[in-house]
Amino acid sequence: MRPSSNDGHKRVQSMTSNRLISTFCAAALAFAALSAHAQDVLKIAIGGRGALEAAPPELGQDAGIFAKHGVKLEILYTAGSGETLQSVISGAVDIGSGVGTAAAMAAYAKGAPIRVIGATMTGASDSFWYVRGDSPVKSIQDFAGRTVAFSTAGSSTQAVVLGFRDHFKVDLKPVATGAQQATFTQVMSGQVDVGWSAGGTFLAEAEEGKTRIIARGNDLPYLRNVTPRLFIANIDAVAKKRDVLVRFMRACRETVDWIYANPAAMTAFGKWAGMTEAIATRARDTAYADRAIDCDRIAGLDQVMADAVKFKFLAAPLSEAQTSDLFVKGLQ
Repeated sequence: MRPSSNDGHKRVQSMTSNRLISTFCAAALAFAALSAHAQDVLKIAIGGRGALEAAPPELGQDAGIFAKHGVKLEILYTAGSGETLQSVISGAVDIGSGVGTAAAMAAYAKGAPIRVIGATMTGASDSFWYVRGDSPVKSIQDFAGRTVAFSTAGSSTQAVVLGFRDHFKVDLKPVATGAQQATFTQVMSGQVDVGWSAGGTFLAEAEEGKTRIIARGNDLPYLRNVTPRLFIANIDAVAKKRDVLVRFMRACRETVDWIYANPAAMTAFGKWAGMTEAIATRARDTAYADRAIDCDRIAGLDQVMADAVKFKFLAAPLSEAQTSDLFVKGLQ
């Protein structure tokens, strides 16, 4: 039986439809490959691994948020703010996260090729100082004559320790101990009397009685509405990768929104920081309450500069022109 002309028409339609589907699939795959290839790479150094403030780059990348904005991050973790700052100054990385505001100002005043592109934290509710469970230290006044840890020279934790010394008139001994994990080892082995940490890192040990929290950064009243740490970038990255930095900041904002709104973010944070989801959530809701993590809020610069001069980070406050030059605008 000869096929009808209608059968032939149907076969032509089917073949045309299949070709269209194949063409569409090929185009979609090509677009996906192009999109993956089009992601711009930024190198970032981050101090304070384990603190929620330090988490947005890695959590956001793992959640696909940075990829959505066409950004791929190469992440380097450092021992603290001072080491992060040096990585940016040297050009080894494009961005530094969690750099002390006073340290950034001091480096800029000395001609360092850096600019501020955003904030990582406002207030000092996240940072805390602790002792072993069997320590006789009960209060900040008991820091007198004892070694009190901060991360690295020029860090915000150093500024807080010096603030404890001056505000409470306590003759303590500031000691640079590096990252939180290294500090914990030194405290538990008796090398250092008072350790530092932030967020939920080693909060479980305090709840179990292995350590006791003695002080928090917000015990210094003047730090409660001050931005102590920042995102900074090498000036070369600001000049050549401005569009990528704009997308980086957008991804950071979106990640912070996700962190405060979605329980899945706390599951991811707990896994990243090595703590239970319950501890992770408690850290967010206490140490970082009221959206203390905010990429755009930069407050209390006059107070920061006054402290920087008092603690000899700066020879003199930055001028209005210098401040305007240091803090990059328009990265929305």
